[in-house]
Amino acid sequence: MDESSLEIPRRVAIVMDGNGRWATRQGLPRIDGHKAGEEALTDTVLSCAAFGREALALYAFSTENWKRPVDEVRFLMSFNRDMLDRRVGAFHEKNVKIRFIGRKGRIPSSTLKKMREIEDKTRANQGMRLNICFNYGGRAELVDAVKAIAVEVDEAAEAEVH
Repeated sequence: MDESSLEIPRRVAIVMDGNGRWATRQGLPRIDGHKAGEEALTDTVLSCAAFGREALALYAFSTENWKRPVDEVRFLMSFNRDMLDRRVGAFHEKNVKIRFIGRKGRIPSSTLKKMREIEDKTRANQGMRLNICFNYGGRAELVDAVKAIAVEVDEAAEAEVH
């Protein structure tokens, strides 16, 4: 198969995982792994935008990540907020529209404020959509879906009674 016949996906999703384990294997503190991932993340976002990808989803912080040591969670919250602040200019310049998807509960107000600012700044951009999945979780999503179905069933049953 020659290179010209390869299809490049229009939408890409990346689970950002393993930075802490990588750092540990290098004999570094876990947070150094997160810092090392920033450059690769930036290059990935800008490359996807340059190659005309329609959307890039980054799974950045799951609901399960709250189980990590308190110092690491605190670092991740401030690191993600500050990293986005450092990089949003480059993403905005490339016409990237940024959205945050996930549960807002538990996220510190300073991080939420930065998320809203970034969404507002890039809202009119027409290029690649960068969906940052933050405080998301497979189990949590399933529980939410089952609860929503239960509410619909209750409402339908109630409507039948009347």
